[in-house]
Amino acid sequence: MRGVNKVILVGTLGRDPETKTFPNGGSLTQFSIATSESWTDKNTGERKEQTEWHRIVLHNRLGEIAQQYLRKGSKVYIEGSLRTRQWTDQNGQERYTTEIRGEQMQMLDSNRQQGGEGGENGGYNQPRFNNNNNQGGFNNNNQGGFNNNQGNQGGYANQGNQGNYGNQANSNQGNYGNAGNNVNQGFQSPKPAVAPATPAQAPADLDDDLPF
Repeated sequence: MRGVNKVILVGTLGRDPETKTFPNGGSLTQFSIATSESWTDKNTGERKEQTEWHRIVLHNRLGEIAQQYLRKGSKVYIEGSLRTRQWTDQNGQERYTTEIRGEQMQMLDSNRQQGGEGGENGGYNQPRFNNNNNQGGFNNNNQGGFNNNQGNQGGYANQGNQGNYGNQANSNQGNYGNAGNNVNQGFQSPKPAVAPATPAQAPADLDDDLPF
């Protein structure tokens, strides 16, 4: 039986997305989102809350959409998989980090701007965006999104050369490459989301010493 590596998150951005472009035309966008859970302590009756921060990586067109429309405080749905990469820091020490490579993204703030939380759908009825080169844009299996069939191109893989930024258009070597630039450009993007008045703040040291 094959293993499953799948992550689904709904959270709030702690800072604006950051994008790096490469000579081959590819791009990489990163940001962190917070997810919170709350519960009541059975012994004290006190209400408690715990927040986790998750580092998100998006490639090419999907990342460009995030860069254009998401801001600190934006609420977003991310679907993807875990990737671990390694690099050597300034002191010559090998370091590791685990990130979420996003394959689908859904912005959840638009309905609030239109006077509600999305009615019966609870605000989750916005289009989903992906990194696929499907012709025609929308398909029946993805409800208004781009399907990410390019898989591990330009992603993170555990094959020795992790953490390097490469220009390989069709490889799975763990480099940041050109994950396909034939993305459908023909859909109309939604209006930018308005961030909440008091967004969560990502820890200052969340991205310390990490190569982009």
